[in-house]
Amino acid sequence: MFHNLLIADSGTGHVEEMVRMLRAIPPCRQARINLLHVIPEQGGDDLQTHRQRASELVAEAARRIGLEPNEVNSVVREGDTKQTVLKVADELNADLIVMGSRGLGRLQSILSNSASQYVFQLSTRPMLLVRDDLYIRAINRVLVTVDGTGVGDDAIRLACELVRDIPGGSLTGVHISRQDIIPSRGGRTPADDVLDKAVQKARSLGVTMDPLHRTGDIGRSVCTVAEEVKADLVVIASQDRRPLVAQALVDLDRLLGSSVSDYIRVHAPAPVLLVREPEGRR
Repeated sequence: MFHNLLIADSGTGHVEEMVRMLRAIPPCRQARINLLHVIPEQGGDDLQTHRQRASELVAEAARRIGLEPNEVNSVVREGDTKQTVLKVADELNADLIVMGSRGLGRLQSILSNSASQYVFQLSTRPMLLVRDDLYIRAINRVLVTVDGTGVGDDAIRLACELVRDIPGGSLTGVHISRQDIIPSRGGRTPADDVLDKAVQKARSLGVTMDPLHRTGDIGRSVCTVAEEVKADLVVIASQDRRPLVAQALVDLDRLLGSSVSDYIRVHAPAPVLLVREPEGRR
């Protein structure tokens, strides 16, 4: 499933451990690993020294992950980290971007100029965010959000492909209603129909999905369910709009608003894999 992974690692969190976990599951074993290190834009005679040190850091990261030199593509770039990650992901046609995060809330991310928050919001490619405060476990229990949309189906497909060949792997699909829904005369609700279709889709992909329905705030409910099922990975579909302004700016109204994906990014008890709707489908 994954052919080209872009790992943008500052070396301070659990990203390398997460990459080792990914390489232990069938869909990622044959993926090409691209390790990116970005050095700040600067002139002068020190640039070559910085590039040499950056190359050494990438090589050290590859060794910690357990990669042989011929198994990794080392990429060292000079520039702004946020925009460089997005640019390199496009250049390499990455299937998945993996980044670390300090788990900052919206306002803190803006004030600290968080690279992972920026990429999380702007990337059109699947992105796996690994917070520094998480304990990284082997991927066995996956939770996926179910919303009945096209991008929601993409998230289910990706989650199924991740767990399908994992011995003992399990998949839980959760649908959140913002308020209680009165059942029809047949005792069914729209949530039942959405979950039934998701279960059928998973079955067609060779995976048995355990469906759950909760009522309440979507972000908080997803995080609560992830805790209940002891999820090792949370896969979410996001239709959050991306900025219409220049990409050099963050979308302040969205970041300070009620972004479900941003809440889950900060509070989920497991790494979060974000799936967005492809641009061509919008």
